[in-house]
Amino acid sequence: MSFFKNRTVIGVICIILSLVICFAVTPLFNKSMSQKVEIVRVVKDIHIGDEITKDMVRTVEVGGYNLPEGVVKDTATVIGRFASADMVPGDYIISSKIADAPAAENAYLYSLNGEKQAISVTVKAFANGLSGKLMSGDIVSVIAPDYKKQGVTVIPAELQYVEVIAVTANSGYDANTGEQAEDGDRELPGTVTLLVSPEQSRVLAELEADGKLHLSLVYRGTKANADKFIEAQDELLAELYAPEEEEMEDGEEGTDEAHVEESQSAQTDAENAGKEAEKAENTEGDRETPAGENGEE
Repeated sequence: MSFFKNRTVIGVICIILSLVICFAVTPLFNKSMSQKVEIVRVVKDIHIGDEITKDMVRTVEVGGYNLPEGVVKDTATVIGRFASADMVPGDYIISSKIADAPAAENAYLYSLNGEKQAISVTVKAFANGLSGKLMSGDIVSVIAPDYKKQGVTVIPAELQYVEVIAVTANSGYDANTGEQAEDGDRELPGTVTLLVSPEQSRVLAELEADGKLHLSLVYRGTKANADKFIEAQDELLAELYAPEEEEMEDGEEGTDEAHVEESQSAQTDAENAGKEAEKAENTEGDRETPAGENGEE
């Protein structure tokens, strides 16, 4: 113990430790700090669901010390994939922020093939959107009160059967209409997004501008049966708009009153087609009751 009480010895030990730190530990630390690695950095705003393209990212050289775990170092890893989080210029791309498919809430938008369009209509009152019970895949009818200021409430022939592809809350996120949230709260729907043809989108835009529309649930079930409703609607659209084009070529114009009457008359045909689709879920026929022992032949 007397050895460590000697101030000279303690001073020598401190000097030796400082020399080790200065000439051994510090250079190693500086070397690790100065070591350069190439990583992928964002150069343009990328929003959730966006497909990442070559012009959105760039490879840069940075210090390798204290880089985030999972940082992407090769542009080939990210180009052609989809962002699962918003990114701004200067951000590193981490593997957890990219995915092979679009984010779930946007996936339905990437299924559009050009034949049909997605259009959102506002749910101005809780009851107008079936009290928040609508779900993706539902088949609904669009009801128009005081259609075209005619004083009658109709289901336009173009909107007998329409598919719901999303129900969105005012926050911008898809509303939880199928399951109860973990905290017990559910966001109420602000808009409903429908899959429609160009002709249907024009009618919906007019109804949205008037601020008067209601959605009524027609069918919820298998995709195969839902498609039968859409097929019936497509056939009706073909009948409605093919004659109109011929009349326009001949210089004939239909009045709004005629269009309302046409919608009402076409409704019956579309409903009959819809009933056939509903019967497809009950394909088992009624079994014949066997005759009793004393029954007549």
